[in-house]
Amino acid sequence: MKTLLLFIFLVQANFGFGQNTYDVSAVAKFQRELNAEYADAKTSPLLVEDLVDFKSLDFYPANETFNVVAKFVRTKNEKPFEMKTTTDRKPLYVKYGEVYFTINGSDFKLNVYRNIALSKQKKYKNHLFLPFSDLTSGKESYIGGKYIDLETPKGNTILIDFNTSYNPYCAYNSKYSCPKVPLENDLNIEVKAGVKKFHD
Repeated sequence: MKTLLLFIFLVQANFGFGQNTYDVSAVAKFQRELNAEYADAKTSPLLVEDLVDFKSLDFYPANETFNVVAKFVRTKNEKPFEMKTTTDRKPLYVKYGEVYFTINGSDFKLNVYRNIALSKQKKYKNHLFLPFSDLTSGKESYIGGKYIDLETPKGNTILIDFNTSYNPYCAYNSKYSCPKVPLENDLNIEVKAGVKKFHD
């Protein structure tokens, strides 16, 4: 009996220690690359006066809670539609699928989209667009919500890391035309992950 109990304990211990922990290095890499883009006058969306003193964007600490494996449901026969933006521009998008996930015991659903024009470029042929807003929008984070870039999954699950969510360029400069977050992509939860708002 003691041998059996010892075996069970060792199995449980190995199982527990063998679990994958959240890799924050990917988030750190995302933050470094985003900061580098914003610090470079050639690629930065920042206003000239903001770029002069720019050091870093303000990020939430990496949080494993907001790194989720979602069920992915491909929605077929969707018709392209004109996505509303912050200007008169109305680019064509199509609803590509739905993602279902759980955070802190609550279930959520978001729609993911594909930009018709962008998807015709080889570089972006597998690109999916996930815009969302949440209960931090307009408080700690940008009032217009945030975006996440995804790749078309090969199966019926997709990894969504809200720690890599970022603000539209419009959060920094009104000259840009940015897609507005569809009402159905508003989350009734505080997503304390990704980039915070730029100005108070």
